[in-house]
Amino acid sequence: MCGRNYIAIRVLEDFFKYHNVPLESLHLPNKSCRAHRVVFNSVPYYASRISKDQYLPCGGKPLEKNFTHISYSLSLLSDPQVIGNIIRNPVIKLDYKCIYPYIRRISLPFPIVPFSSETVMRVDELDATIEMMLYTDRSYTKAYSTAPTIELRDKVYVEVTVTEPADFFLLRINECWATQSPQPNTTEGLFHTLLLNGCVKDQTVSFLNVSVGQSGRNGESSTIRYSFDMFRFTSEPHDLYLHCTVQLCEPDDHKSCTPNCNSISKREAVRADPTQGLLSYGPIRIEMPDRPQSSILSTVVLPVAAVWTVGFFLIILITVAKAGSRRLAQTEEH
Repeated sequence: MCGRNYIAIRVLEDFFKYHNVPLESLHLPNKSCRAHRVVFNSVPYYASRISKDQYLPCGGKPLEKNFTHISYSLSLLSDPQVIGNIIRNPVIKLDYKCIYPYIRRISLPFPIVPFSSETVMRVDELDATIEMMLYTDRSYTKAYSTAPTIELRDKVYVEVTVTEPADFFLLRINECWATQSPQPNTTEGLFHTLLLNGCVKDQTVSFLNVSVGQSGRNGESSTIRYSFDMFRFTSEPHDLYLHCTVQLCEPDDHKSCTPNCNSISKREAVRADPTQGLLSYGPIRIEMPDRPQSSILSTVVLPVAAVWTVGFFLIILITVAKAGSRRLAQTEEH
């Protein structure tokens, strides 16, 4: 039985009883991966079910890969039943295989929904599709469907994941940087480095664990999530374009996917490496806070007008006062 995330075998209990093989003696090549008894529709079976993450630790054979498929091969074994110094009952070995097809997809730079970036990489004659998306919050449940607009200092939530084949390769982000231009290696305009050689360069960057949303690590699974604080460049245009180089590793090659953050070199141009890919996302727009706009009317015209108005009323008051004084003098003379 071959599921998306598991590999299993199920055999009638009667088969093993016929061969005098007890359940306790059944296991995968790694004896710590034991079989168990299950009942379906009132029929008992001896079964083994493991996740793809357990495939290699449980003794899975080297993966068989070609242009269109990936094959997982395992064996269910029984321990020999020793009686004195002889073995009378046969040792059971059941080989089984799960073959997963790979569906080739055309890379789309900016799909309409959700807003994302994709690239196709080839590793050992196997194509893999990697996707980068931005999400609205830490829960990573809602991706932006249009170019996102984010306020300064708000968190930007990034996810890079291997979508085809799912849950197979390990993924490592080597470098991420932001530019003012859609071209990742342009020499025009400003750029800002977020990740360098798989390590944090911008101190606001945090890797997030995919399963529990806590601190995570780069290169430990087929999905990487990280966040950084939104910023803008000092000169226009203020829109950002995010670029990341990624590397794929075999499921058991954790060493190649683990960044060494003890020494970091200067950023280099992206090289044409068959095991690395480049993802670009954007634009990411800046939401600028509303600010009162200064104008000639408020800064020059209105103050001058106020001065002239006050002066006009003072002249009227002085004129009225003088006229009153003259009338008073004329009245006293008569």
